[in-house]
Amino acid sequence: MTPSVGVVVPTRGDRPAQLREAVAAVLAQDYPGRLSVAVVVDAPLPDGVVADQVASVVIGARHTVRVLPNTLTAGLPGARNTGIAACDTDLVAFCDDDDLWLPGKLAAQVGALRDGGEFASCGIEVEYGCRRVPRLAGTSVVTVDDLVRSRMVMVHSSTFLFERGGLWADESAPAGQNEDWDLALRAARRHPIVHVDRPLVRVRWGGSHYVARWADRIAGLDWMLARHPELAVDRRGAARVYGQLAFGHAALGHRREAARWAARSLKARFAEPRAPIALAVAAGLVSAPRVLSALHNRGHGI
Repeated sequence: MTPSVGVVVPTRGDRPAQLREAVAAVLAQDYPGRLSVAVVVDAPLPDGVVADQVASVVIGARHTVRVLPNTLTAGLPGARNTGIAACDTDLVAFCDDDDLWLPGKLAAQVGALRDGGEFASCGIEVEYGCRRVPRLAGTSVVTVDDLVRSRMVMVHSSTFLFERGGLWADESAPAGQNEDWDLALRAARRHPIVHVDRPLVRVRWGGSHYVARWADRIAGLDWMLARHPELAVDRRGAARVYGQLAFGHAALGHRREAARWAARSLKARFAEPRAPIALAVAAGLVSAPRVLSALHNRGHGI
């Protein structure tokens, strides 16, 4: 029997064109099972605004689309959980309102889950400006150790597909930061993640609500270190997180904190590249936005 799938699309209603494209790409999936979409609005908007935004792509669709307000904690985790709670399907999937599912995404992942697993991800195609860069994992299985050693950008929230009822987003994540990484780690701890290593989701960078919120990013990394102590045990993974903290403080002009975290990063792994980059930003040799732009052009983040 083909499992039914509920797709949760959180939105703040401030990018209607991208939201319409995201919902249309979900509805266009060649999937024989029942598909229902829950667009969850995480913003105080007048009644009907988001429904009007998606109305043009819903007309004639054989699947159902509902627009719901976030009734839980304000922010992305609460919006995701509102959508999960509204689903009556076998499986739940996420798609951010600025991303696109590519043809065959859902069928490939459901097929992979049939071979054993509770949670699936897939490769992505990072779009930044005019460039599109595929990011693949090089594996069909993602473990806790993999996610501790590397954030694995391809294990992205818009690729998530999992059994309904066992997993929820953690609403204590500061400003929603790293809630997807936390969810993936908890899923992998239950059972290794099944990964379809083809670019089946287009992730658009540059329009994220979190791009320049450095204080939130720092708080989110601190939250992850406290919640997942194993992140400080793996030397490569620890060096990466410490380097990210150094970069965040450097972007805020906190030179002393940037130097402190850079030193911890280099102590954990001398070859960690984020540490010298953070020190260069702290010294004023290059700006944080310029560094991010150069990395994003290659399909990478800090």
